[in-house]
Amino acid sequence: MRVYSATLAELVSDVAQRDGGKPALICADTPMSYVDLNTRIERAADGLAACGVSKGDRVALLMPNIPEFVVAYYAILRCGAIVVPINILYKEEEIAYVLQDSEAKAFILFADFALQGIAGAKEAPSVSNLIVVGDVAPIGTTSWKELTDVSAPERSPVKVTPDDVATICYTSGTTGRSKGAMLTHRNLIANCEQLDRTERGCAKKSDVLLLVLPLFHIYAMNCAMNSYLRAGATIVLIRRFDALQVLEQIQKHCCTFFHGAPPMYVTWVNTPTLGDYDLSSLRVAFSGAAPLPIQVLDRFQTVTGVEIVEGYGLTETSPVTHSNCAVPISKPGTIGPPIPGVEARLVDDEDCDVAPGTPGEIICRGENVTIGYWRNPTATAEALRNGWFHTGDIATIDEDGYYRIVDRKKDMINSGGLKVWPREVEEVLFNHPAVREAAVVAMPDAHWGERPMAYIALKEGQTAAPEELIAYCKQHVANYKSPCLIKLRDELPKLPTGKVLRRVLREEARQLTPASSPVGSLSE
Repeated sequence: MRVYSATLAELVSDVAQRDGGKPALICADTPMSYVDLNTRIERAADGLAACGVSKGDRVALLMPNIPEFVVAYYAILRCGAIVVPINILYKEEEIAYVLQDSEAKAFILFADFALQGIAGAKEAPSVSNLIVVGDVAPIGTTSWKELTDVSAPERSPVKVTPDDVATICYTSGTTGRSKGAMLTHRNLIANCEQLDRTERGCAKKSDVLLLVLPLFHIYAMNCAMNSYLRAGATIVLIRRFDALQVLEQIQKHCCTFFHGAPPMYVTWVNTPTLGDYDLSSLRVAFSGAAPLPIQVLDRFQTVTGVEIVEGYGLTETSPVTHSNCAVPISKPGTIGPPIPGVEARLVDDEDCDVAPGTPGEIICRGENVTIGYWRNPTATAEALRNGWFHTGDIATIDEDGYYRIVDRKKDMINSGGLKVWPREVEEVLFNHPAVREAAVVAMPDAHWGERPMAYIALKEGQTAAPEELIAYCKQHVANYKSPCLIKLRDELPKLPTGKVLRRVLREEARQLTPASSPVGSLSE
C-alpha cells in the first residue's frame, strides 16, 4: 500500500516557489499568478485565525467559481480547519441543515447568496463569524476584503497531518437527507496521485484546464482544482455554463483539458455552431457525475474530433474509482477499469462475488475512500463493511475488465418480480430523434406493485406525443420495461453537476393514483 505524506495546506506555496510567475487562475480573462494566489491565501489564513478559526473547526463556503473560493479553500486548510462546501442552489433550510449538522464556526459566502445564506446561518448557533465576499457586507457580517486586506497578526504555526480531515462534503441528496462524507488530506491527495498514474488523466504544468463544473462539488474540487494546481497547471474559471462562451474560452486559451457533465454535452450536440469552433487544443474531454448517453458521445466526437473519456466515482471516494483514462483505448458506454491504487469488486446482497456477466453492486477500497460520515456511525457502518465501501451502484464487468454501470441499486424498479433498470429504458428513449432528456422512475401499480414511467424533455422545435414514445419503447424493449406513463417537461430537475434529481421525480410519481395496466399517458 502506498503511503501519502503530503497535505493540501501548502500545495499552492510549493508551486509558487517553483513557478511563481506562472498563471494559476484565469477569471474573466484576468490572470492570477501562483505567487499572487499564495499571498492572498496567506492573508486570508491570517485573517481567519484572527477571527478565532483554529485546527479542527469547520468553515462553510457558499460561493460560485470565483478566485475567492480557491483562496478561501486553501486558507482554511492552512489554519488546520475543515472546509464545508455548500451547494450554491441550496435554499435557506438546506443551508441551515448543513451549517447545523457540521457545527460550522465560520461561514464565508458570496454576496449574491447573502439573503438565503444569512437566513440559514441564523438557524445555526455554532456560526460566530459571517464573512461576505462582495462590494458591500451587510450589517452584522465581516467583509472579505477587510479580512484579507487588513494586516492581521501573524498566526501561530499549525501542524497539519495527512490524516487530518480536510473537507466534509455533503452528498448530493438525490436519494434523501445529505450525509457529510469526511475526506482527509490523505484521501484527496491519494486520488490526485492515482489519476496521475493513469494513461491519460495525468495533469502537467503545461496544461490549461477549463473549469465550469461547480467548485463546491468534489469532482471539480479535487479532480480539477487540487489536481491541476498541484501540477502547476493553469485553470480558466467560468462561473456558469453557457454553451457558446465555454467553446469560445476553450478556443481562446487553447485549453488542453475539459471536465464536464452529461447535460453540457447534450447542449453542445444540439448547438448548430459546435463544429465552427477550433477545439483541437483539447487532449481529452472528461465526462462524469452521471452516465453519458452513447448517442451524445458519438455525436460530439464526430463533430469536434475530441475524444470524451468517461469515468466513475462518488463523493465518498474523493471521487474517482474507475476511468477510461486508465487504459490506452476507451470503450464507449463503460466507465473503464479501476484506476491504479483502487480495488473493486461486484457483489450480491450477501457481499459474495457475482458470476461473470452478472450485475452486482460495486464495492471498492483504496487510500481515496472516506473515513466515514460526520457524526453518523450508523451510516458509516452500513457503507463501510469489512474494509470495502459499498457504492449502491449496479454494474457488470466484461472480459477486458471494463465496468459498465447498469443503474443505482435503489433505482431498480420491481414490476411483478421482474427487474427493470431505468438506464436501459433511458438509453432507448435517447435514441428517439425528438428526445433531449429522459428519466425513468417507478410509479405505483395496483396489480404489479410498480411499473416504469418516464419524464421527458424534448429537443427544441421537436414534437412527440407520449403515446408515440411509449410505442417506440415497446419496439426495442419488453413490454414490462416500457413506460406505462410519460410526462413531458421543459426541463428535468437537476443538480448543478447535471445529475437528475430522481428523488424529486420519484416523490412525484408516488403521488400518482395506483392503476392497473395499461394506464394512460400524460403531457404537461
